[in-house]
Amino acid sequence: MLLRLVRDHLRPYRGHVAAVVALQLAATLSFLFLPSINAEIIDDGVVPGDIGFIWQRGGVMLAVAAAQTVCQVAAVWFAARMAMSLGRDLRAELFARVGTFSARELQQFGAPSLITRGTNDVQQVQMLVLMASTMMVMAPIMMVGGLVMAIREDVGLSWLLAALIPVMGASIGFVVSRMIPSFKKMQGRIDEVNRLLREQVTGVRVVRAFVRERHEEQRFAEANADLTQVAVTAGRWMASMFPIVTLVSNVATVGVIWFGGHRVDSGAMEIGAITAYISYVMQIVMSVMLGTFMLMQLPRATVCAERIAEVLDTRTSVVPPADPVTEVTRPGHLDLDDVTFCYPGAASPVLQGVSLAARPGETLAVIGSTGSGKSTLVNLVPRLFDVTDGRVCVGGVDVRDLEPEVLWAQLGLVPQKAFLFSGTVASNLRQGKPDATEEEMWAALDVAQASDFVRAMPDGLESPIAQGGTNVSGGQRQRLAIARAVIRRPAIYLFDDAFSALDLATDARLRRALAPITRDATVVIVAQRVATIRHADRIVVLEDGRVVGQGSHEELLETCATYQEIVTSQRAGEEAA
Repeated sequence: MLLRLVRDHLRPYRGHVAAVVALQLAATLSFLFLPSINAEIIDDGVVPGDIGFIWQRGGVMLAVAAAQTVCQVAAVWFAARMAMSLGRDLRAELFARVGTFSARELQQFGAPSLITRGTNDVQQVQMLVLMASTMMVMAPIMMVGGLVMAIREDVGLSWLLAALIPVMGASIGFVVSRMIPSFKKMQGRIDEVNRLLREQVTGVRVVRAFVRERHEEQRFAEANADLTQVAVTAGRWMASMFPIVTLVSNVATVGVIWFGGHRVDSGAMEIGAITAYISYVMQIVMSVMLGTFMLMQLPRATVCAERIAEVLDTRTSVVPPADPVTEVTRPGHLDLDDVTFCYPGAASPVLQGVSLAARPGETLAVIGSTGSGKSTLVNLVPRLFDVTDGRVCVGGVDVRDLEPEVLWAQLGLVPQKAFLFSGTVASNLRQGKPDATEEEMWAALDVAQASDFVRAMPDGLESPIAQGGTNVSGGQRQRLAIARAVIRRPAIYLFDDAFSALDLATDARLRRALAPITRDATVVIVAQRVATIRHADRIVVLEDGRVVGQGSHEELLETCATYQEIVTSQRAGEEAA
């Protein structure tokens, strides 16, 4: 999986790859050439005392070293650009793919895991590519070249190399086989820590309100301890690599000096040759150490690549149409025809046999008990989910056949949980209409009953909004979300329990202000309070995913038992209050 991911995403940078390989080859060959020159200086210059030869071969040695440095620097430059570009492309592709996901896929992965995959996991793969370009390309060239050059210096000591390399390979292979399971566990534990941290930061008010700080601290401490335990286990195996490599290399050096000394004493080997042989043995060991660095990174990067590929290979369940319709025939018309929806793996459908219609100039309200399927019904219109059976039509066209941009241009959605982006009041309003003027923004705020508190802010429209709108109250956040939908002036307004955080007086003023704005549009209101929807043209009552009543407020009071129960329970609650 790692190889496929890297290969596919490095294709645009084939020139960089070729440059890195060529430059690393030149740098490594230069590096391999230096011990031979040094041996010549010792044997033919130092021993006979030929100063001229020393200067001449020393100059060559300096030139080779300078060339090796230049090639190495250039190779690292190309490798860094290639690795950073790969990371940029992976993050962009992950972001784009997640943007196509329906609510089903987002629930499948979860936000903390997606964040980890788009940041930490990509960084691990990016680091592997950088290390492979700067180390792994050099390591095999240095190992093979070192072997050839060492044998060229003296064949009699080759048995030391034959013993050295298998011992190091077996030792490192054993350690790596123990590291891979730990790295797999580590990425999952990072997901868990991210999930808890995100949950606790988002729900800090609830935690404090119920005095659950100690409990949440304990939950985080347990997840943190689990991550630490796995990381320490992996770290111990990683730490054992360097002592193993160092021990084997030192033993090999001692062996070269011991047995090489006997060969020098017998005249079978020159002093300069034994010096060069030791250098080549160290280069072979260095190549193994470079490979060790790579092998330390490889298990974790492999796990990360699998997690990245899992997201990239996931296709959204809301499939774009092959031959999309780019124009609606009846703007503002909304029809649900015998709609059934069931979540994957659920025992029973959330919605079953729901049929309703809404037309421009009409306000359609949906009410029902908790879990009756109200929000799910609204989510089917913008295709956050696709129906299991039946069809949803906007503008006279099945939403599954509409070009997504055309569908969304018809809709103005205010979700149940109002969400604001980090930025300013103006930037959030321009989410609804990018080219909105200041006058249009104030007009939308007036309709949403939000202009008073925005004017009271220090910078008005340019006042900062924190991520999620956490620096404004729930009611203010909801009104800004309504203003964001109003400024869009869509053909169909979808208010998913968008008035729940408003007091009754603000609710009434907002609905009165909305009336002239939405006169020629279709309005669908999902609500819990009867007071919010009692003046709607038509009210649909849901119970257990089925329509059990349709009509005006007065008609439902006479004909629908479920609606009567809702009205009675809310009146009793108001009287008790």
